[in-house]
Amino acid sequence: MKKMKTEFFMAMIPPTVTAQEHKVMVKNGKPVFYNPPEVKQAREKLTSHLAKFKPSEPYKSGVRLITKWCFPRGKHQDGEYRTTKPDTDNLQKMLKDCMTALGFWSDDALVASEICEKFWAEVSGIYIKVEML
Repeated sequence: MKKMKTEFFMAMIPPTVTAQEHKVMVKNGKPVFYNPPEVKQAREKLTSHLAKFKPSEPYKSGVRLITKWCFPRGKHQDGEYRTTKPDTDNLQKMLKDCMTALGFWSDDALVASEICEKFWAEVSGIYIKVEML
């Protein structure tokens, strides 16, 4: 079986709102969770950029997901680690949900290994590499 690998860079200002930013309202005495407009916009932004890189067939076995989030550097040094919010696990959740919806894999449970880093960078965007284990 051929060992698949997907690798790309999406030039963009990465979204900083995450899937964890649900809102709640009470309807008929029960809590109802919903996504505010900023979360919907972030999901749409990621999905539209990711769609260009969808593999011809989905991964069907374990994968390693390597992600480097590059945020506009402002007053920081190019390549300096970003140690402020959002947390990497929250960034990854929305990204993996979008990749699952697009068919990068059948289920994001296949992501058995993850390397995620976030930086301040001269060139902002998200570097992604998916490789079969």
